[in-house]
Amino acid sequence: MLSKWVTAFAPAVWGTTYFVTTEYLPPDRPLLASVLRALPAGLLLVAVTRQLPRGDWWWRSLVLGALNIGVFLPLLFLAAYRLPGGVAATVGAVQPLVVAGLAALLLGQRMTTRTALAAIAGVVGVALLVLRADARLDAVGVAAALGGAVAMAAGVVLSKRWTSPAPLLALTGWQLVAGGVVLLPVTLLVEGLPPALTATNVGGLAYLGTIGGALAYALWFRGIRVLPATQVTFLGLLSPVVATLVGWLVLDQGLSALQVLGAVVVLGALVAAQKTQQQKGEAMRITVFGAFGSVGRRVVEEARPPSSRPRGTRSRKRRTSRPS
Repeated sequence: MLSKWVTAFAPAVWGTTYFVTTEYLPPDRPLLASVLRALPAGLLLVAVTRQLPRGDWWWRSLVLGALNIGVFLPLLFLAAYRLPGGVAATVGAVQPLVVAGLAALLLGQRMTTRTALAAIAGVVGVALLVLRADARLDAVGVAAALGGAVAMAAGVVLSKRWTSPAPLLALTGWQLVAGGVVLLPVTLLVEGLPPALTATNVGGLAYLGTIGGALAYALWFRGIRVLPATQVTFLGLLSPVVATLVGWLVLDQGLSALQVLGAVVVLGALVAAQKTQQQKGEAMRITVFGAFGSVGRRVVEEARPPSSRPRGTRSRKRRTSRPS
């Protein structure tokens, strides 16, 4: 349970990215914010751990960093620009369903009915939470949102499949550097050279790089190591919930009854997805042993030799009264 709470910290922090970006960073520079969140934090972790990839982990780190950061973030921002009214977040909410399918294909994890229904409920909940009635679909935006969800889902599943012997902070640093290197030329091509940064900008970037970058990704990758892939990806649904709450509490944005209902549905889907088949099996075994435990103990005691039984448990059938 503690591992789930620790892992949930990452998507909760990522839910504050919209607020920090709009209030503290230069306007219309989402790719710049992504590069400065990933690359400096990754280089710092590599410098602290003093470990570089070895063997296959050179290209594996590049693949994972590209999927989790370098490809995912540009597609996410493109979808956000092309799809108004939270459509991008709604389409991106299909990620748990994609992870469940890829986990069944690459990890041998069976997709259960519970997982499928929870994934569908997650999409519905996010739609109620962020979708507006006047939202219009855009083919490029929808494709970008789906592409981003698939990229992140593939990154989660491959991170679970490729277990690295390296320390967690070193692995996190490799992926942040790889993602930042992939993002850098795209950022220069699309947004050009960065403008002069103010003290407020530097503070916002420091928060995104340390808390939202190094710390959050380290906890996220730790969760992928110790938890099933489907459980980890459902925790990502916390991001739109936190983003909505921050907008309501800090930016005085309205919160309708449908949004509250959406948050409840998302949290319900998240809780339902955490109950694995193994946990259900353990609960069943506990129930069975609780019902028949006393009978089982009695049978075991009767089967023991009389000399090995604890005092007071010998059969009374052989006990005879002494002659007076």
